[in-house]
Amino acid sequence: MRLPGLLRTTPFRLTLLFLALFAAAAAAFLLYIYEVTVGEVSRFADAGILREMQSLQTVYSAGGDEALKASLIDRNESGRPYFYLLLDGKGQRIWGTISHSPTGQFTDRDTAWMYFDVNGKISGRRLARGERQRLPGGEVLFVGADFSEAQDYIVKIVQALWGAGALIVLLGLGGGLIVSRNVSRSIAGLNAVVAAVQDGDLEARVELRGAKDEFEELAVGLNDMLDRLERSIGSLRHAGDAIAHDLRSPLSRLRARLEVALLEVETGKGDPKEALAQALEDTEGVLRTFSAVLAIARLQAAGSAPDQKPFDPGGLAADMVELYEPVCEARDLEFQAEIARGLSVRGNREFIAQALSNILDNAVKYTPAGGAVMLRVRRRSSGDVEFSVTDTGPGVPEADRARVVERFVRLENSRNLPGAGLGLSLVAAVAEAHGGMLEVDEGPGMFSGKGPGLRVALVLPRAG
Repeated sequence: MRLPGLLRTTPFRLTLLFLALFAAAAAAFLLYIYEVTVGEVSRFADAGILREMQSLQTVYSAGGDEALKASLIDRNESGRPYFYLLLDGKGQRIWGTISHSPTGQFTDRDTAWMYFDVNGKISGRRLARGERQRLPGGEVLFVGADFSEAQDYIVKIVQALWGAGALIVLLGLGGGLIVSRNVSRSIAGLNAVVAAVQDGDLEARVELRGAKDEFEELAVGLNDMLDRLERSIGSLRHAGDAIAHDLRSPLSRLRARLEVALLEVETGKGDPKEALAQALEDTEGVLRTFSAVLAIARLQAAGSAPDQKPFDPGGLAADMVELYEPVCEARDLEFQAEIARGLSVRGNREFIAQALSNILDNAVKYTPAGGAVMLRVRRRSSGDVEFSVTDTGPGVPEADRARVVERFVRLENSRNLPGAGLGLSLVAAVAEAHGGMLEVDEGPGMFSGKGPGLRVALVLPRAG
């Protein structure tokens, strides 16, 4: 028989386990209380009986049978809570408040303790307790005490404790059902969102209840993961569309050139080597586009850059200066660098170098002859390390600065220049993979008819 789903949940099973442990502990505790209480009552009764027996033995030693009998009568009439029985040496009753000894005849023992009922019959119900001893003259004296009321009181206490334990078990089961129901509802919400996402609904999200518990944290984490998944898939879709759109022209141009070159070669016109060189150049551009898209996708999929190690950003900047000074000089650009020493960042040096190279390539590409490019490396007041490149080119309008870091986005003033619109996209991916950020701001402003320029900053957390 299959149990209802609520009873098969882990919280309900844990509730049953804890209830079983509680019931076992409660039973052991109640048994201990019972044994200790009954033992204490028995010891208290035995002490009273023993004192009474010793007192009567003293009376017997002083006055014999008659004095003992008289004392027994007086004590019974005074209302003492004891049972008395005095027998002669032959076991015949001399006087007593009970008709016969609860233990029958002695064997070789001179004293005996027993439990008996108030009528003198030996009983396992623990209603009364007594002691019998043989006196020096051969007589037998029995003294007992009734503690059935104390026992009844103990039984009532134990029954009340058992009732309280049963009530706690019932309340625990009810609480387990409530907890299981609430947990099942929370899990059902998570499962519903997972099922919706599996069916292709990437906009499904877990509704937050504001409970600030573990399920709320799990829901927030799941929603954040789904947000990133939706952005990644959207980015891949956009990248696929953009690749198909942007690569159509170079691929069509490459095919047209190859067809023209083939016709010219067949007619004896044109230079085959020149046609092949142009085809190789176009092919290299397509491969660079694919490489950039692949690098961005890998960084975003990994979430963080691999093989991160501490290194000196000043040394990396010095290498960039050595690489780009000749390039700027060939394009009639002034190149300067301000590099702070003694800094340290943790990251993948190759990825960061590629990002800096992309920023400098853009600065050199878009800055007209006679302009200037400045590379700076400094520590911010927050402690982060900043690589910044400032140029005196046309800049980027403020409304377009958020767009230029997207894949395949090219502004109108750059349509006639080579490129695929992936340079700053890769820089943004590198910054995110290192826990940093990319800033795009206005440059130094208009100067000598040039500007306003552009300032691109790659900000990375300091090492340690």
